[in-house]
Amino acid sequence: MITLKNAHLFDPGTGLSEKGSVVVENGKIVEVLKNKNADTGKVYDLNGKHLTPGFIDLNAQLGEPGFEQNENIKSGTQAAAAGGFTTVCSMPHSHPINDSGFVTQYIMEKIRTQSVVRVHPIGAVSKNLEGLAMASIDSMVRAGCVALSDAKSSVMNAYLLRKTMEYLKTYDIPIVEHCADNNLVGLGVMNEGLVSSQIGLRGIPHAAEDVIVSRDISLAAHTGARLHLAHLSSKGSIEALAHAKARGLKVTAEVTPHHLLLTDEELRTYNTAFKLSPPLRTEQDRKALVDALRSGVIDCIVSNHTPHSEEDKDVEFENAASGATGLETAFGASMELVNKKELSMERLVECFTTAPAKIFKFKDRGQIKAGMLADFAVLDLGLSWTVDSEKFFSKSKYTPFNQKKFTGKVVSTFVGGVEVFNLEKGILH
Repeated sequence: MITLKNAHLFDPGTGLSEKGSVVVENGKIVEVLKNKNADTGKVYDLNGKHLTPGFIDLNAQLGEPGFEQNENIKSGTQAAAAGGFTTVCSMPHSHPINDSGFVTQYIMEKIRTQSVVRVHPIGAVSKNLEGLAMASIDSMVRAGCVALSDAKSSVMNAYLLRKTMEYLKTYDIPIVEHCADNNLVGLGVMNEGLVSSQIGLRGIPHAAEDVIVSRDISLAAHTGARLHLAHLSSKGSIEALAHAKARGLKVTAEVTPHHLLLTDEELRTYNTAFKLSPPLRTEQDRKALVDALRSGVIDCIVSNHTPHSEEDKDVEFENAASGATGLETAFGASMELVNKKELSMERLVECFTTAPAKIFKFKDRGQIKAGMLADFAVLDLGLSWTVDSEKFFSKSKYTPFNQKKFTGKVVSTFVGGVEVFNLEKGILH
């Protein structure tokens, strides 16, 4: 038995925000004691720090199999633990692609032996992510996939997407769409606008995202399937999403801290750490994303952890890979919105816990109440710190937040009642 005492219990999902203790047995919460301290079993004294449900990330790449030079399940989940994430959903961007039950089983075995936190694989929609033929959906779901996605590509074949949506209704799992029309993206490497014109880089128009969002929503309406829109970036796509939700469609969406805080102005330095997919947009888009997150039009925040090696990033901007690490900075960066009073603390924690749990129907986590998994993040909201990518647990050191100063940090992470990360001691399991 384990007790976490002297905590500020903070769970928007149950409306909990008061001092107290949590008692854990066999990996699950057995009792929540409000305004009371307990000393049962092994005791952790949190000294008044915030205790929240463990964070849930619906969009991350863990590199394995095939891209272990960028990340593997061990290093990626260590990064997750350091960021307060106790559940990570891994995209099928691997080699071989996770497009069959055989590959899923291999990944599940790696998770069993190497993972520090809980990992759930996301399977491919199409074979080899080519967008031509449906992947082996039944075998992947049976082996453990919790959603389907073509990772960094939209399913450009609308007929294939429709048939997949209809098929997924059998399993009641969502399809996760990276919303970008490949033909409109073309050779673009950043947002199309004033900055791209001034610095001489090819642009990606807002329409590249907006038309896919609109198409996918139409297909979701036609099929009745669950659609989750990945890492939105444009004001236009938010407007389409808001209309879809007003119609009662089964459509949800996510956003990254990068797009909530940064704009295409950052690219004037040609720093490839700011080359992301989707690209950083304008201040108008950034404000629209924050407003949509605050109102609940956008449901949750994800890390969009996309680790790359030096040879992928330390090249000319046009040739650099798109993406950045995100697991270890997601909470600290997002706290900027709270500290600037753009978002409430309740809403921020909801976006990392209750909201993603509902989207993927993880009914055993995301709240602090009896019967739930004893997955927790311990937060020091007053701790000021500076991002130092060289100290990341992730193999990849490319982040747009390097050397940024934030206030608010994860200082401890528990999975099944076991402390797996401690700021002073590092990774513990």
